[in-house]
Amino acid sequence: MDDERFERLLRSCCDAPAWAARVAARRPFGTGEALLAAAEQELAATSEDDVDTALAAHPRIGERSASADSRREQSAALAADEAVLAALAEGNREYEARFGHVYLVCASGRSADELLGVLRSRLGNDPAAERAVLRRELAAITRLRLLRALAGEAA
Repeated sequence: MDDERFERLLRSCCDAPAWAARVAARRPFGTGEALLAAAEQELAATSEDDVDTALAAHPRIGERSASADSRREQSAALAADEAVLAALAEGNREYEARFGHVYLVCASGRSADELLGVLRSRLGNDPAAERAVLRRELAAITRLRLLRALAGEAA
């Protein structure tokens, strides 16, 4: 895969441009695990501005997205009844007002009720603690997407 295509692939997993460029610059990777390790290391070291760029690319939990990855990851949540989806929408608004960015959580395999509970509990975090949580969630989402990409490359 050429450099440009590889960076696009990385940005489809985590739309943090400086992170993607740094991971791409570490090529070649001997194994998928080496790529995952580099991605994790670079994400831990990436700037808050780069994290904010990545956050802006994520849809709100409970909202339908044009992104196939987001639809797949939120499939259990999107099947919720209207009352839970309305509570998620209200929670998203409250979270964004408090923290200034989208509520980010690794939604894969989690129900809307569970995601709503996590959202409500995270509203009690102070901004610094919440930033650490969202970075862990971003890393989990990125790892999941990279694993899917690696499986697709192997297929």
